Amino acid sequence: MDIDLNVSLIQADIAWSDKDTNLGRFAALMDGIDQPTDLILLPEMFATGFSMCPEEHAEKMDGLCMDWMASQAEKKAAVVCGSLIIEHEDRYYNRLVWMRPDASYEYYDKRHLFRMSGEDENYTAGQSRLVVDLNGWRVMPMVCYDLRFPVWSRNVKNDYDVALYLANWPSSRSFVWNHLLVARALENQAYVVGVNRIGEDRFGTSFRGDSAVVGPKGNLLSTIQPNMEMLETVCLSAEELLHFRASFQVWKDADEFEILHRDER
Repeated sequence: MDIDLNVSLIQADIAWSDKDTNLGRFAALMDGIDQPTDLILLPEMFATGFSMCPEEHAEKMDGLCMDWMASQAEKKAAVVCGSLIIEHEDRYYNRLVWMRPDASYEYYDKRHLFRMSGEDENYTAGQSRLVVDLNGWRVMPMVCYDLRFPVWSRNVKNDYDVALYLANWPSSRSFVWNHLLVARALENQAYVVGVNRIGEDRFGTSFRGDSAVVGPKGNLLSTIQPNMEMLETVCLSAEELLHFRASFQVWKDADEFEILHRDER
């Protein structure tokens, strides 16, 4: 990792169950990126909203939204990252897709399903973390409720440089969102990026966004305002991260642990 990383956050409303409207909206917002970027981040379930009816909205891995992500990644010459409702082998997943400009991709299935909304009853939880390389940076993408679980997010011996959280996190718990983003950055000596939606869903739940980029020392690097549709590209400094880790080696004193599959507990 010897070059900086440019990350674009897109904070916007999501039209309920309307893929055409949402894909059009996010495509138009991406057209507003007027500077070089390496990574474009969209909210959780950006094409549909946070739906507990996966049978109505699920796609296969060769569906409309995957094709759209591939075309946008090629157009912007950047990775496009967002989560979709995916059906695979008769199961439904809240699946984060990491789409590259050449249409190759990686994916991460949300590990922690939000039981208070019944997500655990409608989707299958993932079992594996994903760390991907982007221009020498190691990036670990996660989804919304994962933010509450520090063991899952733990940066073991600096195995990642940036943690991402793509969310539909409601306004009523914005205090938690804002503080946990900072906590994850501090305890892991890593950049943390959170991208959240705004507006209201069909149930009247409000979302204020609070999308943010937090530096490894807990400092806020972004200027996105709550409750506003906004696009921002933030430069992550490789030199700053490497210098901080070398000069303040907290990670060497971290406790060792093992994460078990859910059926092993």
